[in-house]
Amino acid sequence: MNTDLKINKKFRFRDFEVYKLALKVGTEIKQSARKKFPKEELFALLSQISRAIDSVALNIAEGSERSTDKDFALFLTHALASTNEVVACIDVAVLNNYWTQAEADAFVEKLALLGNQISAFRRAVLKSNVKG
Repeated sequence: MNTDLKINKKFRFRDFEVYKLALKVGTEIKQSARKKFPKEELFALLSQISRAIDSVALNIAEGSERSTDKDFALFLTHALASTNEVVACIDVAVLNNYWTQAEADAFVEKLALLGNQISAFRRAVLKSNVKG
């Protein structure tokens, strides 16, 4: 049996579009924050925003291996809550002039799209057997 197929079946969350989007948006936000935030924020706001945005993808991945759709949906709810935390971090960054309002609005728009996709995926998980 092809080992790649076995790995992909085991880690099927890698095929979820919402997971891929979470990674993409997270990378964009963290890269921008590393460039824009002052060094004194390395272990404060930058660290918090990084943990929060990483939590979105990590909850999707962790939840995908739960034994019931209800458990998976709970992890998707946690992922959605983490998107809210990232938006709050963005608000703090704007107040501290680390990002312009236009930069923040662009990130919030992407997070809103991600949040909508997580919500839709959660509904699909609860309605049908997405886990296969």
